[in-house]
Amino acid sequence: MEKSPDRSGPPRRHISAVRRDTGRGGSKIVSSCSLAFCFLVLVAVAIVVVFFVLFRPRSPTIQVSAVQIPGFSVGNGTVSFTYVQYAAVRNPNRAAFSHYDSSLQLIHAGNQVGFMYIPAGEIDGGRTKYMGAKFAVDSFPLVAAAAAAAGVADVEVESRMRVKGRVRVLRFFIHHVEAVAGCRVGVSAGDGSVVGVRC
Repeated sequence: MEKSPDRSGPPRRHISAVRRDTGRGGSKIVSSCSLAFCFLVLVAVAIVVVFFVLFRPRSPTIQVSAVQIPGFSVGNGTVSFTYVQYAAVRNPNRAAFSHYDSSLQLIHAGNQVGFMYIPAGEIDGGRTKYMGAKFAVDSFPLVAAAAAAAGVADVEVESRMRVKGRVRVLRFFIHHVEAVAGCRVGVSAGDGSVVGVRC
């Protein structure tokens, strides 16, 4: 009687080979996913670095270029005049800077004597906008009226220019920025000439 051939050997080797191939395929998938994840992390880090280096929102800068007093009068121990100030506002950002709710304030001896709102507008990225303000200053008392009328005393006022607005970065992120420039202006009480500006 012939013995039937033993078929248990080859199928076992075939099954084990299939199992080994399946294991290698799974490890390749895991490796591919890991590489893709690392790539996405590197891209995200690069975007953040570019954002903070190139598109980091910065506040504008204000430089007062000139101050003038075209009208000046002294009488009854008080002084009044017209105040004119010119300034250059630079936008250091790559995106446009939209300014609003900005103002110029004039202070003497801790009290506000003049105020003006600056009209809203926009400054393109990397550009400078020149602004001029002119307004009448309310009459305020002088400490020594006689000395002031004789032109031997000076009047000191402080100007505070505040520019507020927002910068839209990459069209999605809005950042609010603000710049303030303060100057002390010395005015001759005799003829109203500007004797000194310290900013």
